[in-house]
Amino acid sequence: MTFNDVFKSSFLDSFSSFSLLDTALSLGAAFVIGLFIFYVYQKTYSGVLYSRSFNVSLVAILLVTTLVICGVTSNVVLSLGMVGALSIVRFRTAVKDPMDLVFLFWAIAEGILCGASQLPLALLGCPILGNFLLVIANHQQKDNP
Repeated sequence: MTFNDVFKSSFLDSFSSFSLLDTALSLGAAFVIGLFIFYVYQKTYSGVLYSRSFNVSLVAILLVTTLVICGVTSNVVLSLGMVGALSIVRFRTAVKDPMDLVFLFWAIAEGILCGASQLPLALLGCPILGNFLLVIANHQQKDNP
Protein backbone atom coordinates (compact mmCIF):
# COMPACT_ATOMS: atom_id res chain seq x y z
CA MET A 1 0.00 0.00 0.00
CA THR A 2 1.45 3.35 -1.07
CA PHE A 3 0.76 6.90 0.03
CA ASN A 4 -1.39 7.43 -3.08
CA ASP A 5 -3.58 4.47 -2.11
CA VAL A 6 -4.11 5.89 1.37
CA PHE A 7 -4.85 9.35 -0.02
CA LYS A 8 -7.34 8.03 -2.57
CA SER A 9 -9.15 5.78 -0.12
CA SER A 10 -9.51 8.37 2.62
CA PHE A 11 -10.28 11.58 0.74
CA LEU A 12 -11.48 10.92 -2.76
CA ASP A 13 -13.88 8.14 -1.81
CA SER A 14 -15.61 10.41 0.68
CA PHE A 15 -17.20 12.43 -2.14
CA SER A 16 -20.95 12.34 -1.78
CA SER A 17 -23.28 12.68 -4.71
CA PHE A 18 -24.49 16.10 -5.76
CA SER A 19 -28.24 16.65 -5.61
CA LEU A 20 -29.65 19.36 -7.81
CA LEU A 21 -32.97 19.23 -5.96
CA ASP A 22 -31.33 19.74 -2.54
CA THR A 23 -29.25 22.62 -3.86
CA ALA A 24 -32.27 24.28 -5.47
CA LEU A 25 -34.27 23.85 -2.26
CA SER A 26 -31.44 25.32 -0.18
CA LEU A 27 -31.02 28.29 -2.53
CA GLY A 28 -34.78 28.87 -2.64
CA ALA A 29 -35.04 28.86 1.14
CA ALA A 30 -31.98 31.12 1.34
CA PHE A 31 -33.58 33.59 -1.04
CA VAL A 32 -36.81 33.72 0.98
CA ILE A 33 -34.82 34.17 4.20
CA GLY A 34 -32.73 36.84 2.45
CA LEU A 35 -35.87 38.77 1.55
CA PHE A 36 -36.97 38.59 5.18
CA ILE A 37 -33.58 39.90 6.34
CA PHE A 38 -33.82 42.63 3.68
CA TYR A 39 -37.21 43.68 5.08
CA VAL A 40 -36.08 43.61 8.72
CA TYR A 41 -32.95 45.66 7.93
CA GLN A 42 -35.05 48.21 6.06
CA LYS A 43 -37.52 48.53 8.94
CA THR A 44 -34.94 48.66 11.74
CA TYR A 45 -32.37 50.98 10.15
CA SER A 46 -32.00 54.10 12.26
CA GLY A 47 -28.92 55.75 10.81
CA VAL A 48 -28.63 58.93 8.81
CA LEU A 49 -28.33 57.51 5.29
CA TYR A 50 -29.96 54.17 4.42
CA SER A 51 -27.83 52.13 2.01
CA ARG A 52 -29.92 49.98 -0.30
CA SER A 53 -26.76 48.45 -1.77
CA PHE A 54 -25.70 47.20 1.67
CA ASN A 55 -29.13 45.69 2.15
CA VAL A 56 -29.01 43.98 -1.25
CA SER A 57 -25.51 42.72 -0.42
CA LEU A 58 -26.96 40.97 2.67
CA VAL A 59 -29.15 38.86 0.39
CA ALA A 60 -26.22 38.22 -1.95
CA ILE A 61 -23.96 37.18 0.95
CA LEU A 62 -26.62 34.75 2.13
CA LEU A 63 -26.96 33.18 -1.32
CA VAL A 64 -23.20 32.98 -1.93
CA THR A 65 -22.60 31.44 1.50
CA THR A 66 -25.32 28.87 0.81
CA LEU A 67 -23.76 27.95 -2.52
CA VAL A 68 -20.26 27.66 -1.03
CA ILE A 69 -21.45 25.47 1.84
CA CYS A 70 -23.41 23.26 -0.58
CA GLY A 71 -20.21 22.68 -2.54
CA VAL A 72 -17.97 22.23 0.45
CA THR A 73 -20.16 19.67 2.22
CA SER A 74 -19.84 17.22 -0.65
CA ASN A 75 -16.03 16.98 -0.69
CA VAL A 76 -13.45 16.99 2.10
CA VAL A 77 -10.60 18.08 -0.17
CA LEU A 78 -12.63 21.00 -1.48
CA SER A 79 -13.51 22.08 2.05
CA LEU A 80 -9.84 22.13 3.07
CA GLY A 81 -8.97 24.18 0.00
CA MET A 82 -11.81 26.60 0.71
CA VAL A 83 -10.60 27.13 4.28
CA GLY A 84 -7.14 27.94 2.94
CA ALA A 85 -8.48 30.30 0.29
CA LEU A 86 -10.82 32.13 2.65
CA SER A 87 -8.12 32.55 5.29
CA ILE A 88 -6.27 35.02 3.05
CA VAL A 89 -9.31 37.17 2.26
CA ARG A 90 -9.35 40.51 4.06
CA PHE A 91 -12.27 42.86 4.08
CA ARG A 92 -11.20 46.51 4.13
CA THR A 93 -14.59 48.17 4.33
CA ALA A 94 -15.22 49.56 7.79
CA VAL A 95 -18.56 48.70 9.30
CA LYS A 96 -19.83 51.99 10.71
CA ASP A 97 -22.88 50.79 12.63
CA PRO A 98 -22.69 47.82 15.03
CA MET A 99 -26.16 46.73 13.90
CA ASP A 100 -24.82 46.33 10.36
CA LEU A 101 -22.39 43.76 11.74
CA VAL A 102 -25.29 41.92 13.40
CA PHE A 103 -27.08 41.72 10.05
CA LEU A 104 -23.90 40.51 8.30
CA PHE A 105 -23.45 37.70 10.82
CA TRP A 106 -27.14 36.85 10.60
CA ALA A 107 -26.97 36.56 6.80
CA ILE A 108 -23.80 34.42 6.95
CA ALA A 109 -25.23 32.15 9.66
CA GLU A 110 -28.45 31.64 7.70
CA GLY A 111 -26.42 30.90 4.57
CA ILE A 112 -24.38 28.27 6.41
CA LEU A 113 -27.53 26.65 7.79
CA CYS A 114 -29.23 26.60 4.38
CA GLY A 115 -26.12 25.25 2.66
CA ALA A 116 -25.71 22.51 5.25
CA SER A 117 -29.35 21.44 4.67
CA GLN A 118 -30.41 22.56 8.13
CA LEU A 119 -33.53 24.20 6.74
CA PRO A 120 -35.77 23.63 9.80
CA LEU A 121 -33.26 25.41 12.03
CA ALA A 122 -32.76 28.20 9.49
CA LEU A 123 -36.50 28.72 9.04
CA LEU A 124 -37.16 28.57 12.78
CA GLY A 125 -34.35 30.93 13.78
CA CYS A 126 -35.04 33.56 11.14
CA PRO A 127 -38.40 34.88 12.41
CA ILE A 128 -37.22 34.66 16.02
CA LEU A 129 -34.19 36.85 15.31
CA GLY A 130 -36.16 39.14 13.01
CA ASN A 131 -38.92 39.74 15.53
CA PHE A 132 -36.35 40.31 18.26
CA LEU A 133 -34.59 42.96 16.15
CA LEU A 134 -37.90 44.60 15.22
CA VAL A 135 -38.95 44.80 18.90
CA ILE A 136 -35.58 46.17 19.99
CA ALA A 137 -35.54 48.77 17.19
CA ASN A 138 -39.11 49.83 18.00
CA HIS A 139 -38.20 50.13 21.68
CA GLN A 140 -35.14 52.27 20.85
CA GLN A 141 -37.21 54.62 18.67
CA LYS A 142 -39.67 55.18 21.52
CA ASP A 143 -36.81 56.02 23.91
CA ASN A 144 -35.09 58.41 21.44
CA PRO A 145 -37.75 60.61 19.78
